[in-house]
Amino acid sequence: MKILVCITHVPDTTAKISFTDDGTKFNEEGIQFIIGPYDDYALAKAVEMKEQTGATVTVLNVGEAKTEPTIRKALAIGADDAIRVNAEPVDAMFVAHQIAAIVKEGDYDLILMGRESIDYNSGVVHGLVGSLVDLPSFSPVMTLDVDGSKVKMAREIEGGKEYLEAELPLIAGCQEPIAEWKIPNMRGIMTARSKPLKVVEPVPVDVPVPEVVSYENLPEKGAVKLIDPENAEELIDLLKNEAKVL
Repeated sequence: MKILVCITHVPDTTAKISFTDDGTKFNEEGIQFIIGPYDDYALAKAVEMKEQTGATVTVLNVGEAKTEPTIRKALAIGADDAIRVNAEPVDAMFVAHQIAAIVKEGDYDLILMGRESIDYNSGVVHGLVGSLVDLPSFSPVMTLDVDGSKVKMAREIEGGKEYLEAELPLIAGCQEPIAEWKIPNMRGIMTARSKPLKVVEPVPVDVPVPEVVSYENLPEKGAVKLIDPENAEELIDLLKNEAKVL
């Protein structure tokens, strides 16, 4: 079985975010980048399947050379080789076209990725790729088991879980608890240095590229207001007129 795992290169969830150039550019100075947390689940599941069945695992990232340390970490966790599409991931449609081109060339049985990236959180790339390569796409997948060419999955839906069966090949957007995150050991880190990392140029995409008008940080949290438990009317008034949640 050939598994392709698509990973993102995103700021650490604890990073303090700021912007430059009048709020039009993300400030990367001093930022630690990581594999997207949902992608980490996808990678962990792929490595588990490799250990159980002897599958081969390829990681794919759409990004410039600065993403290679993140790709090498994925190789250290257990992927066999990697592909980097040498382009800035400007939007979901652009990234989907790049992934689709690799999928068409690679004849993969299973394409795994996170349910969404944690920088833009669009959660649409897996569906777009499925449409471009004419493969079924499922998300958010919480469990996934392969038996021959049949795949059994459970995914989260409003108010519960949905249990599905499908045939390979397919695309899955993963989330917890599909697998436990894996930490690279020293042997993995050393072998990752010699594993192949192929760099390819992006395919042309005839879609409009969005222009960033501005970014802004979320407003700081206000002070906590304590309401007397006997004063329900004041609480309702604040929720309705100040918090605007009623």
